[in-house]
Formats: sequence, C-alpha cells, structure tokens
Amino acid sequence: SVRERTPFPRAVLAALPNLKLLITSGLYNASIDGPAAREHGIQVAGSRMTGNGTAELTWGLILALARKIPQEDANVRSNGWQSNIGLDLSGKTLGLVGLGKLGAQVAKVGLAFGMRVVAWSANLTAARCAEVSVHKAASLEALMKESDVVSVHVVLSDRSRGLIGRRELGWMKRTAYIVNTSRGPIIDENALVEALAENRIAGAGLDVFDVEPLPVGHTLRNLPNTVLTPHVGYVVESAYKLAFR
Repeated sequence: SVRERTPFPRAVLAALPNLKLLITSGLYNASIDGPAAREHGIQVAGSRMTGNGTAELTWGLILALARKIPQEDANVRSNGWQSNIGLDLSGKTLGLVGLGKLGAQVAKVGLAFGMRVVAWSANLTAARCAEVSVHKAASLEALMKESDVVSVHVVLSDRSRGLIGRRELGWMKRTAYIVNTSRGPIIDENALVEALAENRIAGAGLDVFDVEPLPVGHTLRNLPNTVLTPHVGYVVESAYKLAFR
C-alpha cells in the first residue's frame, strides 16, 4: 500500500519481479507508471474517496485570502484589532482552470456567492460549461486576465506540468489571488514566488507544492501574502472512514 509521494517509475517496477499488486490511496496516483505496471503484470488498485473535501478546502483558502482571516486572527491574539480591508466576492470573477468534478463543486459555491464564474481547460466544451452554468473562457490568457480569483483543478500530466508560469501569472490582475489544491507542479513554483514577493499578484492559497513536505525555510513559508496548508484537501473524516473501513 503506497501514497502518492512514494514513486514507482518503470525502473523500480522492473526491479520487483515478485510484485503483483499495488494499492494506493485514492483512485489515481501520478507517481505510479501505469503502462509499465501493466507490462509487468502488476495490478494497481485504489480506494474510493469522498469528493467534497478538496472543494471545501479550496473555499477555505479563498475566503482566508479574500477576508485576510489569518492576519486578523493574529491581530486579535496579539491584542490588536481591525487592520485590513477584505475583498467582497459578490460580483467578482472566479476563474477555474479545469471543470471536472472538483471544479464543478467549486463553481457551485462561487455562483452561490454571486460571483461570475468562468472556466477553461484544453478540452473543455461549451456543453460542459452550460451543464455547470458557467461561462467558457476563450483562452487561458483570457481567464487569467479577467479573474479576481483563479483556482486550479486540472490533473497533473505532461501537458499540465508548468501550465501556469511566469507569463501566465503576468496576465493576472495585481489585485487577484490564485489558489491551488490540485498538484504543485501545475504552477511554476519559482515564478509564483517571484510574483508574490514582488506583489505582482495579491496572494496565493496553496495546499500542494513541488516538494512535499514543503522544505524547512522555503521562501513560501515566509511570504505574508500566502495561506498555506499541508496537502490536506482529502484529509477529512469521511474520506478516511471510507478508505480504511
């Protein structure tokens, strides 16, 4: 039984001739070379997970950023009081990079907040957008430029790795936030650090990183315009009960 941070590339699988079964948490594990496993007769199985935890955490990060909850919590605990002005979400634009199951769940809450919701991915259809009641962005560039909050919900693949880099972050408004609860390498982490350090975007909410656990002393840990969680999108009671029952 393995986690996603335990890699099983082709070379490792080839060196384990007696391995017949790999069991992973969740139904998809990018660290396992699926084609190589099939070639070596290794069955890969996963545990079903509940589908709401990551979407809920996404909104926790969005609200923490928009209303500056960590800063105001720290103010009160240090005997201070109001010191920030929050962003009201009603009437703002939420941009979703990916409109699968999680993206659709996030969209539903955005609509309930009165936000205009737009979505884009390489294969996104107008029919899917209509099904979720969101607008289809003409391009990733258009989505990044018009959104007040960008939230990432595509899966990590060769095509999506580094999808959002220096150029794409440069398209964002200086007042906009970006949230990633998918996989760290979808966003170029060095480019994101630069954009945050130079205040070229308002902030970032991150549950995933290039290297996990996030290295001690990493720059992201010390930037004041970030809200960070330790890859806990799926870490909810219902998911663990389902996985380990």
